[in-house]
Amino acid sequence: MSLQTPLRGLRCFCVAAECLSFKETAKQLYLTPSAVSHQIKQLEDNLNLSLFERKTRAIELTESGKQFYHAIKPLLEQLSQTINQFSQVERTQEVSISMPEFFASELFVPRLRGWSEQYPNINLTLETVKSRRETPKYTDVSVVLSGKKPQDVLSYDLFPISYIPACNPSLFQKLHGKGYRVLEKTPLILHQARPTAWHQWAERVGYHQFQPKQIIQLDSMFSVARAAQQGLGVALIPMPISHAWFSSGALVKLFEQDLLSRDRYYLVQHNEDPERPEIKLLIDWVLQSFNTPEVALQPAS
Repeated sequence: MSLQTPLRGLRCFCVAAECLSFKETAKQLYLTPSAVSHQIKQLEDNLNLSLFERKTRAIELTESGKQFYHAIKPLLEQLSQTINQFSQVERTQEVSISMPEFFASELFVPRLRGWSEQYPNINLTLETVKSRRETPKYTDVSVVLSGKKPQDVLSYDLFPISYIPACNPSLFQKLHGKGYRVLEKTPLILHQARPTAWHQWAERVGYHQFQPKQIIQLDSMFSVARAAQQGLGVALIPMPISHAWFSSGALVKLFEQDLLSRDRYYLVQHNEDPERPEIKLLIDWVLQSFNTPEVALQPAS
């Protein structure tokens, strides 16, 4: 039996079995009533079964027709789902994500090759946010740095951060081994979102009567790290997100004691459209790639 003809006939038969009208079937399938009648007659001939009782103004399923309908309907539905599934995979999809600028440059962008190789048919739009006060553009999901878990939205915990005093190798050679008081003789750099961070660090390590010579506040963490790399002073650098700066030798830890923080990175889902599975794929990929410090510390491949 030819496969192409029965598939058209099977679909036609199922519609006719549900509405019990060749005229209505023709309307739903954008065919003529004679075409519907021809396809069903051809199917009956191929099966050697009578599927409908044809009356003057109506049609009814025969017993064989009823049994055949209940048997074939779920198979056609499964076939349709399978075709839709593969069509979904092949079509070009769009998904968007926003995140802090430093997270993007240090973690996300270096691993984008992995996303592209795994999902070559999903176009990704990345929006970066320079500071917490900046309102990002609307995106399907976002990575946020916050002292508490975002409320009233679906969110996932990624990892916490701490801050470590660091400087470039040249300045390290001048300051290393001379104790905490060297911090009173060189500029101290931090992000303006945490203006008291250096005093908090000093309190944590028991450095009392801390009197810094100069504190420089910058409006982005990338600027903080770059200033330290250029030798401007000692900066409080977030870990583990800044691992690459240390592994490359651009920065060196001046002291091992870090400043623990309530800040954590969270992944927030804004769009919960069940018809867009690409959003769930992006969420799963981010969680797999960045939801533990150990994973975050691994070099991008």
